[in-house]
Amino acid sequence: MARASKASKRDDSPAPDRAGRAAQIRQVWSLTRSADRKLPLVVLGPAIGLLAALVVAGVLIGHPVYLSILGVLGALVVAMAIFGRRATKAMYAQVEGQPGAGASVLQTLRGDWRTTPAVAFNRNMDLVHRVVGRPGVVLIGEGNPGQLRQLLVDQKRRVGRVAPDTPIYEVIIGDGEGQVPLRKLQQHVMKLPRNVGRKDIDGLEQRMKALGGTNVPMPKGPMPRPGQIPRGKMR
Repeated sequence: MARASKASKRDDSPAPDRAGRAAQIRQVWSLTRSADRKLPLVVLGPAIGLLAALVVAGVLIGHPVYLSILGVLGALVVAMAIFGRRATKAMYAQVEGQPGAGASVLQTLRGDWRTTPAVAFNRNMDLVHRVVGRPGVVLIGEGNPGQLRQLLVDQKRRVGRVAPDTPIYEVIIGDGEGQVPLRKLQQHVMKLPRNVGRKDIDGLEQRMKALGGTNVPMPKGPMPRPGQIPRGKMR
């Protein structure tokens, strides 16, 4: 009997994954609301409106329970979609312009990406980050484009020594010609051609480790994204 009681107690406890996900959503909500005071109204208003409309329609056509269930599900979908957009907008507003903002965005890449922030920098805090993934090696610079050119050239030369046959891409974050805005950085990197097999990424990363990295302070806090945030591996 005692064993059965203990087993029942364990079964009634919340799953760790669900608890962690709920805590993450609460944290993202708190961070987003601090930057977006209209968040509750913008998120809950349309959701409650949709729910009310479907409940009223259900009463009128004689199917209140069925349409009420659909209304609850629809309201959740609408609320999460709006929350996601507002959270992403608040995230970029929070980190844009800070040294290391690009590294913060790169940490949220979906899939098998290995990000090493600030592999090169100067006293003006112009930074170069290195990402290893299916495209090969991606070098991302943020700061003064004129100062970044030499940093990128040096890093490309170093990568070429340990991985001569691996494609190397260069990206500079910014709004100028030939640059990639911070808000489009993740999308740009994920659209690069796939040149490296999944099984070869570990080996490529090991070669990159020989080049080392640097420990430069980056913007703190999670990237606001509702639900479980898939992250690239941080090295």
